[in-house]
Amino acid sequence: MERHFSLMGMWAQGDAVTRGVAIVLLLMSIASWYVIVTRVMGQVRQRRMAQMATTEFWHAQSFSQGLQLLEGAREVNPFRHLAEEGRDAVAHHRESQGDLHGQLTLSDWVTSCLKRAIDESVERMQSGLSVLASVGATAPFVGLLGTVWGIFHALISIGFTGQASIDQVAGPVGESLVMTAFGLVVAIPAVLGYNTLTRGNNALLGRINRFAHDLHAYFVTGAPVVRAEAGGKPVLTSVKTTRQGS
Repeated sequence: MERHFSLMGMWAQGDAVTRGVAIVLLLMSIASWYVIVTRVMGQVRQRRMAQMATTEFWHAQSFSQGLQLLEGAREVNPFRHLAEEGRDAVAHHRESQGDLHGQLTLSDWVTSCLKRAIDESVERMQSGLSVLASVGATAPFVGLLGTVWGIFHALISIGFTGQASIDQVAGPVGESLVMTAFGLVVAIPAVLGYNTLTRGNNALLGRINRFAHDLHAYFVTGAPVVRAEAGGKPVLTSVKTTRQGS
């Protein structure tokens, strides 16, 4: 039987296992690239949000105006989520002096709420990374499975025909080795994307933690906003970080 040595020939002459492995690798590749593209775009937006949080927010005329500067809903903007959680924590503590929440100091309660908000943001930032980790770890072995099965299938065919010349062996075996290369092509972008996104998340998490620290100082001290004249207009320049009465 004449064999056509090409990807289409491998697909046409392969069995259900070979085709199934190829489809699984294709789905892995689509899933990993979808995660990479969407998460990279998300990190670009969040870096812009971080710039607003570290500059424009603290130069707002009031806290409510600062929230308006933090664009986006709290589910997509971790800095807005932190600010709203801190505000709600202060209001809740004031209204809960008679129950267990009121037994905690304002500092401890705000710290707990901000920590919970950070954890929620981290979970959203890391969504999809497990897909990249799984694809990067398993795709080479899935491709190797396709290669082993393809070589086995090719050797069985050669055994039935009784022809073991180099031209009869090289083609089927070479086609089977393509599955290993396919597995590597799927795995390498997933691993690189995972490492890149992890580094980006760590850098963003550092800015989130610093913003949370500033919010904690702002909410706990209750100090008045310190303003300075800039071009005839008052702007927020700093917040006192010492407790009132200390």
